[in-house]
This record gives sequence, C-alpha cells and structure tokens, in this order.
Amino acid sequence: MNSLGRNFRITTFGESHGPVIGVIIDGCPPGTDLAEKDIQPFLDRRRPGTSPLSSPRQEKDRVEILSGIFEGKTTGAPIALMVRNENQQSKDYEEIREKFRPGHADFTYQEKYGIRDHRGGGRSSGRETIGRVAAGAVALKYLSARGITLGSRILAVHGKTSPADIEQEILSAKEAGDSVGGIAEIVARGCPAGLGDPVFGKLDAQLAGAMMGIGAVKGVEIGDGFAVAGRFGSENNDQMTADGFSSNHAGGILGGISTGQDIVVRIAVKPTPSITKRQQTRDIHGKMVEISVGGRHDPCIVPRILPVAEAMMALVLMDCLLEQEKYG
Repeated sequence: MNSLGRNFRITTFGESHGPVIGVIIDGCPPGTDLAEKDIQPFLDRRRPGTSPLSSPRQEKDRVEILSGIFEGKTTGAPIALMVRNENQQSKDYEEIREKFRPGHADFTYQEKYGIRDHRGGGRSSGRETIGRVAAGAVALKYLSARGITLGSRILAVHGKTSPADIEQEILSAKEAGDSVGGIAEIVARGCPAGLGDPVFGKLDAQLAGAMMGIGAVKGVEIGDGFAVAGRFGSENNDQMTADGFSSNHAGGILGGISTGQDIVVRIAVKPTPSITKRQQTRDIHGKMVEISVGGRHDPCIVPRILPVAEAMMALVLMDCLLEQEKYG
C-alpha cells in the first residue's frame, strides 16, 4: 500500500537513509504550469534543521522533476519527483539494530516482513512524507486555479495553546530527552458542493483515511468531531438560510459529500517515539533490554506535520474533483 488515489494516483518510494526519496504521480491533467519553484516552498516548510524545535538533521530537500513536464507544463504523462538524501548518519542507529523502539513501527515491521531497515526506520520514517508533500504541491497548483485553498494551524501542544507556551513545552521536553504531541487543524476553502461519493467513498471517510495514513496521527475529527456527542440535534444541525448555512458543525461535509462550506479536519499527533530517555523494550531475540535512542529526532512532530496534513487533504480533494469532473 505505497499508493493512494483513483484518478490522481501517487506512489511514494525511498527510505530515510537510502539515496533518494520520491513520488510518482499518475493522472495529473495536462496543461498545468509546473516547475520546481512551485513545489519547493512546501518541502521547505517540512524540512528538518530549520529550528531548535525540530530535528537537527541538515537536508536541503531540493526537489528534482524527472518526467511529465514539457516546456513548463504537465503533459498528462507520469510525473516523477525526487529529493536526494545527503545528511544520513546511519552509524547513530547501530546500537538499536536488534532492539525495538517503544512506540515505533520497528516491532510490527519485523513481524510482518521478517526484515526491517533499522536506520531511521526506513519506510516508517517521517522522511517518507517528502513524496506526499511534493505530490500535494502539484495537486494544490491544480486546485488553486479552481479557487480551492488550504491552510493549517497548531491548536495545542501537550495541552498548551499559546505560541510562547508551545515553544517552551517543546524545548522543555527536548531538554529532558523526551517528546510531546499535540493537535493540528487543516481547513480547505473554496471547495464546490458535490465532492465525494456516498456509502464507502465518502469524502470524510477518505480524508480520515488519508490523515490516519500519516505515521504520527492517532485521531481524526471532521467538523466538531467528538463534541457532537454531547449535543441535541437542534444544536448540532447546520440550519439552512437563503444565503446557505448558518453554522458549520459538520465541517463542510454531509452524507459524505461536500456542502461548499469550509472543510475542517483536526488531527491528534502522538509524541515522537524516538527519545533519549531510557525505556524498557525487547530485542529481536526476545530478551528484555533497555534502550536510549540516539540520532536526530523532532521533540515534537506537530510543527512539521502541517504541510504533510495539507498535502494529504489536497491529494484527496484533487482525486475527488477529478472524479466529479468525469461526469460534468
């Protein structure tokens, strides 16, 4: 399952400590203006080493377009995008070659495949999201031409909500060799009504699946989410007026189909599992051992997950828009 989408299909490839990370996009309509400069700003937003709040790994993450573009426009052929890994430090992971990191995918990858790349987690690393962000940037170029825009923000980190408190909470966790999680919100504006398919192809189901497909995400809310469980129907219904809706508790989706209102999604992001604080775990031989994870890791994933979550929403909306355009 390295691919996503029906009409706008992406397949990501590469590992954290391999030579490259990238994505193949198939189904992008021809005639869209596209160059590296349209993609690079999104990769720069998720790039490590730009803040004391993120991993110190130094990567330029410069995107290269290998195919699917002629004279600055998409041709309809598959688009190949690639970023070179340049600052791997695989030796940092030798100490955990045979140990499973608590909270990480090490154990489950070993159980499923009988083999795993211990260097940064291989495909389970956050660097895999480079391909998603690059593909999302292409989707956003198409969507923006149709008046659809995306934005995101941090709502909370470890219970803190002000920017100053959030920064201090992350730095304190880093100092203690620990990590913290948080909540982020992603909003799409300008989406037409009618996107998404009933029953199993619901837009909110697709968005939830896409967000849960991000490694650090453990919960998703659409609209008011879990808060609706404590309301009366008269409170929660988005009543209609001559001008549209009087509220947006549903988050822009009813019956799995977009209403034309803002589409609102919130995600719960877990603390980074790779921490230097000593923990108990098991090795591949079944022996109980202690572990302290070296290497370079984010003390909080939330700030750098924003462009990833935007990309996942863009990919779903792009796919649904092309599905709708099939039928006029």
